[in-house]
Amino acid sequence: MIEVTRLKGTKIIINAELIEMIEETPDTVISLTSGKKYIVSESGKEIIDLVVDYKRKIHSLGLE
Repeated sequence: MIEVTRLKGTKIIINAELIEMIEETPDTVISLTSGKKYIVSESGKEIIDLVVDYKRKIHSLGLE
C-alpha cells in the first residue's frame, strides 16, 4: 500500500499491486485494474518511487 495526496490535500492509501497506469495530463492520474481513477498531487516519478519502496519492503520481509 502507498500513501498519496488528492488535489484537495486529503491523504489516501492505494494498493500498489492494483496500479495499472500512471498518466500526467498535467495532473497525475492513477488508474487501477478495477477501473477506478484517482487524481493526485504527486508526480509519476514520485509514485514510481513509492511503489518501488513498497515492493522492497515486501520482498525484504520474505528474507527475514
